[in-house]
Amino acid sequence: MTTLLDLDNITCTFSVPGAGMLSPARTLRAVDGISLKLKKGHSLGLVGESGCGKSTLARIATGFQRPSLGQVSRAPDMAGRAVQMVFQDPYASLHPRKMVQEVLAETLKIMKLDRVQERIDSILADVGLDVTFRFRFPHELSGGQRQRIAIARALIVEPELVLLDEPTSALDVSVQAEILNLLNRMRRERGLTYLMVSHDIAVIAHMCDNLAIMKD
Repeated sequence: MTTLLDLDNITCTFSVPGAGMLSPARTLRAVDGISLKLKKGHSLGLVGESGCGKSTLARIATGFQRPSLGQVSRAPDMAGRAVQMVFQDPYASLHPRKMVQEVLAETLKIMKLDRVQERIDSILADVGLDVTFRFRFPHELSGGQRQRIAIARALIVEPELVLLDEPTSALDVSVQAEILNLLNRMRRERGLTYLMVSHDIAVIAHMCDNLAIMKD
């Protein structure tokens, strides 16, 4: 089975400025020598306490951030739109002054894809929203609806690998299961591969084939 993502001995450090003589500058090692492989069609859960480096590793996996040491290898066709990310906070990840139509169309424009209106209507239906949502602003949506739009934005470009960074932690418990079930259905229907970051073992058990635990 094809390996979509191979992280080899990934280390990432950050410089933390000091606050005078009593608190000198220091180096923070956010990720320390992690290796993992993700096969096509699989779903891997990455679990750990807050601050252990889960989100940093996810950003490195997407290419949003470079590691200090180590090698990130992706399948030859894993460029550009093939890797997308769904962020933790649906309130912060959507532009407050842009309608849903603009948010989704902008993503297609960046990736130079055609059939814009057809793709928008289709992905809205796939995430359980009707076409009238095209003309709504984020403040007119519930938390669950915003996260559905964030998922639509990631999937509209037909990626192979989706990084899910705590995709339900900012939502009410009543809608968390709806979003998780939606993500599971999208994975089955589209043959997607997931790397899911969470501190919730129950969520990972519901979503993922395998589990990796980060500590300290």
